[in-house]
Amino acid sequence: MPPWLPLVLAMVVAVALVLRGESTGKRSLVWLFKPLASAMFIAIAWQLYEPPNPPGAWIVAGLALCLIGDVCLMIAGGLLPGLVAFLLGHVAYVAAFHTMAPAHLWPSVIAVPVVVVSAVVTGWLWPHLGKMRVPVLAYVTVITVMVWAAASVYDAGAAGWKTPVGALLFYLSDLSVARDRFVRKEFVNRAWGLPAYYLGQLLLALSVAR
Repeated sequence: MPPWLPLVLAMVVAVALVLRGESTGKRSLVWLFKPLASAMFIAIAWQLYEPPNPPGAWIVAGLALCLIGDVCLMIAGGLLPGLVAFLLGHVAYVAAFHTMAPAHLWPSVIAVPVVVVSAVVTGWLWPHLGKMRVPVLAYVTVITVMVWAAASVYDAGAAGWKTPVGALLFYLSDLSVARDRFVRKEFVNRAWGLPAYYLGQLLLALSVAR
């Protein structure tokens, strides 16, 4: 049995309890188990990390920043700090992918569909953003680059399938967060968004192994 498998199981249980808390309004479950679930993907990455491994170090840093973002989003008034933490997390992921395959080698053709989808998403959100338009636009730009980078390193043979799939799941999970925060708040957003987020982060954490 892989040594990280118990951590994965712990994360699955924690996410299930977070969803239970979200569906029943028991915020104590969310407060307790959401940071725990996020700590698990950091623990998994750290267990797999063996220096020297610059891409792995950047991914661990990105995961840690996402944990900070997760906690911020749980706090009243924490949307902007959370957005900044996640933005920096994506910057760390981009740095990781750049060490695998330099950015000037990333095919522009891969960027086109990601940019188109992001433009559509931005247009959908724009009327609902108010004062958050600039931060959200910056965030969408960075996560778009992150997905392009993840797909590019896979295309170059510098990373396995976990990298682009993890990045794509993270991107998709952010659509649920955006809808919940800016368009319509309801449990269905978290019902699919949280599993997508944690599976995406798990795959990125597992990609640390060389």
